[in-house]
Amino acid sequence: MAVSKILAALFVSMALYGVYVAANVFHVGDSIGWTIGKVNYTLWSETKAFVIGDTIIFEYNKQYHNVMQVNHEDFNSCNTKSPVATFATGNDSFNISSYGHYYYICGFPGHCQAGQKVDIRVPSPNPSPTPWPKPQPGGPSPSPYSAPPPSWGSGPAPAPTLTPGVPCPSPLSAPPSWGSEPAPAPDSGIAPGPWWGMAPAPAPSSASSIYASMGAFYPSIVVLASVIAAFAY
Repeated sequence: MAVSKILAALFVSMALYGVYVAANVFHVGDSIGWTIGKVNYTLWSETKAFVIGDTIIFEYNKQYHNVMQVNHEDFNSCNTKSPVATFATGNDSFNISSYGHYYYICGFPGHCQAGQKVDIRVPSPNPSPTPWPKPQPGGPSPSPYSAPPPSWGSGPAPAPTLTPGVPCPSPLSAPPSWGSEPAPAPDSGIAPGPWWGMAPAPAPSSASSIYASMGAFYPSIVVLASVIAAFAY
């Protein structure tokens, strides 16, 4: 029991010590304070690291300046008609209690337009992660990896569907392989031509054609020679 109390006290002490170490006090504009035309408050706030627990102090001459807390839209347009809160003590302090933006402007005419405005930004140390998509009822769980595309020719062709009462179709004949002997043509009474790859018969020469023509007229020549010889004697 005593050990648990000691551990609890130690935990609270460490937490308080951590808040004390992390907390800082920032004077807006540093030694110049909250005024017009002397400080670039945008650059001033960008060089600071604000955290929860920090204190922001505005020091100014209340006869010429004040502090208005506004929303983002009014901060950009320098609208002083609808502030969240207005302060005019000359020494105003604010404690940062949450993450986000704290927008402040001076409400005197023309001061905000001249640059008397500051955005106190307190970033969150752990931004929220992107939520994982919820699976649909009855559907598969989402996967961060897409399925690989199917490879061509990797699977067999689907089998034909059989219908009761309908005869099964005959399988298709396999296509002929290249180089195999072609099927014989039907008998048409005409001698088939030469096979592919065989040399064709040589064409007759011109001398052979002359001799063949002389052979055809040879009997007529002999008769004509006999008649000429008979008249000569």
